[in-house]
Amino acid sequence: MASKINDLAESLHVKDFKLPVIEVKENSIDSVSTYIKDSSFKQLVIVADQITNKVAGEKLAERLKKDGLQFHLVILEPNKYGQVIADEETMIQLFSETPTTTDLLIAVGSGTIHDVVRFVGHKMNIPFISVPTAASVDGFTSKGAPLIFKGVKKTVQTTAPLAVFADLSILKNAPREMTAAGFGDILGKYTSLLDWEVSRLVGKEPYNELAAEITRDSLENCVRHVDKIANADTEGIQILVDALIESGLVMLLLDFSRPASGGEHHLSHWWEMDLLKKDKEQLLHGAKVGVATTIITALYKKFASEFDLDNELNLSDYYQPLKEHWKEIKKQIEALPDPEKLIALLQCVGGPSQTSELGISNDLVKESLNTAHNLRDRCTGLLLINQLKKEEITYPISNLVFK
Repeated sequence: MASKINDLAESLHVKDFKLPVIEVKENSIDSVSTYIKDSSFKQLVIVADQITNKVAGEKLAERLKKDGLQFHLVILEPNKYGQVIADEETMIQLFSETPTTTDLLIAVGSGTIHDVVRFVGHKMNIPFISVPTAASVDGFTSKGAPLIFKGVKKTVQTTAPLAVFADLSILKNAPREMTAAGFGDILGKYTSLLDWEVSRLVGKEPYNELAAEITRDSLENCVRHVDKIANADTEGIQILVDALIESGLVMLLLDFSRPASGGEHHLSHWWEMDLLKKDKEQLLHGAKVGVATTIITALYKKFASEFDLDNELNLSDYYQPLKEHWKEIKKQIEALPDPEKLIALLQCVGGPSQTSELGISNDLVKESLNTAHNLRDRCTGLLLINQLKKEEITYPISNLVFK
């Protein structure tokens, strides 16, 4: 992992890049206090929720006490559904409960806790280290913090962790739906990488071949070992965690999320905002992404089969790059796995594979297919399809007609 990431840093001419300390092994939580003492941190704050504190926080606290380290514990408050949300209320809690003398934050949990910690730490100029409790997201090592401001999802570039201690003995015992969510997040790279190609060829947006290659290799490695991931054995969970960490490091170096976030993430974010607006229980990010990936794939394949560039004589100059590169884009769309294959992979790891399993209505999916491309200023297949469509995109996807 380190050599590929360092090669990427060199290709991007990133000066003074220092790879975070990354330890993925059994009982790595025992290495945290040694790292803290070697780094001369004195005033520590452990940030967890009620569940992750029991899973890993208490064990970490016991080890820190044994090694004579002082710390303050912040348990983030859940909402009425028992969920911690990365919104203003949660961020204010951590701001107010973090002593001004703190010199290190320790995020103990999954994606949401890391997002809150990285944002607050960035604003307070306090570094943090990561202790994941589930292999559920690819954001552990990135700078991007997806946060909720007044019910709207917004990703803020903040700070990456100094170190990640991924304890396989904890991660392989995480709830199956959390591991399935991590796999779903990785599966989304099929369409995010395709969208990155679209943004490069049509939108003339920044692109890096090595970053795409690293992301693709991680994706394919997880798919090859899906059975081991589904069984939550040590090797399978390590493969998944390594892929999630690598994806985050790629985003960290690029300073954007294009290789890991495309149209499938736009749908997921739209659904999340709708649940917030309606004050409903939230769904796991990777679970939404996995299902959204099957939908986006079906949409792109239908578009590729129906869109006849030779008969599109009235396309404006705006679409000249699409005219130039359509054959290449179409070939890449056709190379995507069939939606049925993606569904089977999600089912294998025990995750949801249909919107009905998520409780997401067909009307909401239709709305997101026709609107969610506006969430980011980014050229994706979803954006182009919406610009070229003659009528609303239907869901289930059928009878699409394009100009």
